[in-house]
Amino acid sequence: MTIENTHGIDRRDFLKSAAAVASFTVLPAAAVTSYAQNSKVELGIIGCGGRGKWIGRLFQEMSDYKVVALHDYFRDRIERAAKELDVPKERHYLGLDGYKDLLAGKVDAVAIISPPCFHPAQAVAAMQAGKHTYIAKPVAVDVPGCLSVLETAKTIKDKSVLIDFQTRNNELYREAAKRVHAGAIGAPVLGQCYYHTGRLGKQCEPGTELARLRNWVFDKALSGDIIVEQNIHVIDVANWMINAHPVKAMGACGRKARVDVGDCNDHFSVTFFYPDDVLVDFSSAQFMQGYTDDLCMRLYGTEGTVDTHYGGPVSIGGKKENWAGGKTNTIYQDGAVNNIRDFHASIVDGKPINVVEDGVMSALSTMLGRKAAYEQRMVTWEELMADTTPLDIKLNLPADGPEQKC
Repeated sequence: MTIENTHGIDRRDFLKSAAAVASFTVLPAAAVTSYAQNSKVELGIIGCGGRGKWIGRLFQEMSDYKVVALHDYFRDRIERAAKELDVPKERHYLGLDGYKDLLAGKVDAVAIISPPCFHPAQAVAAMQAGKHTYIAKPVAVDVPGCLSVLETAKTIKDKSVLIDFQTRNNELYREAAKRVHAGAIGAPVLGQCYYHTGRLGKQCEPGTELARLRNWVFDKALSGDIIVEQNIHVIDVANWMINAHPVKAMGACGRKARVDVGDCNDHFSVTFFYPDDVLVDFSSAQFMQGYTDDLCMRLYGTEGTVDTHYGGPVSIGGKKENWAGGKTNTIYQDGAVNNIRDFHASIVDGKPINVVEDGVMSALSTMLGRKAAYEQRMVTWEELMADTTPLDIKLNLPADGPEQKC
């Protein structure tokens, strides 16, 4: 259940220096005040793969948390994370359902960094257990999963629930969105949105159920396919800038260049139709060679253009306004740290934050594009929301699976 591979760091080669960068986005005054209170928040990590271990370190080094409990399906992943994060063996929880034992123990908050197919059950359980809940994107891989998280989050009044989008907590992206919403580019007309990267690395050779779980990022049912698990970054920015979700989509996808593992597609091409006849041309590639990765959302309006790149420049130009913006070269780490600190501030100040709805709507938007591409036809939002059949992960794991390394 909870394996997270290292692709979250490796997939952006152009951000390799991010982990070593010590300068972070300026935080709001409230966040700085709460950070100064030096209140330790006891945290459990659900999902101890590459990103889980990495983000656990950020929680401890960049804010006042102590990681006190770990959960993963595989023992070796827990042991590696425990060594780095100094978590005693009695707080290690193995197996698919081990997160339930973690939640029954003493933790103030949990960070869910497991494969996306497990996010809904784990997030709902965490919220119902009264824990502050930090969830990696996407919130789910299907419509029922999204709705279960959203419905539960709406009942939570005294705990924070945060979905970890780095762009949403980056000062340049925030300023760009503020200016666009204030009319800097006039009325939106057309968007160009793409996520073009090289391939991800295998965690072990395919061929077994354990290998499938280790390589979950290549598996449609476990990850949601690349449009849901990866491309959500730029589709979320499109929703944010346009201040709406798409009402229909049409598209296509394929699997031609990366066929050695799993069943995920390696490219998508989708046209999203937003309210007021705003079109967004989206494409994705996850096999690129010879060029630098680029995650872009560009929106053309009647009076100007906003251009945003994850790990690159963010700016606005046009008749009404020219804003040079700046570069987001360290957004991968900075955005996560800002979220971690804001999450901490909300806990120690007793001022809960709950930003689930935006994350759910963006996940659903990616699923709209996925359905349109899989079926190669126009699909409406209403059709998507009527599709309440959950993805079947069909995992058949051996009894000794947690002890095996591959």
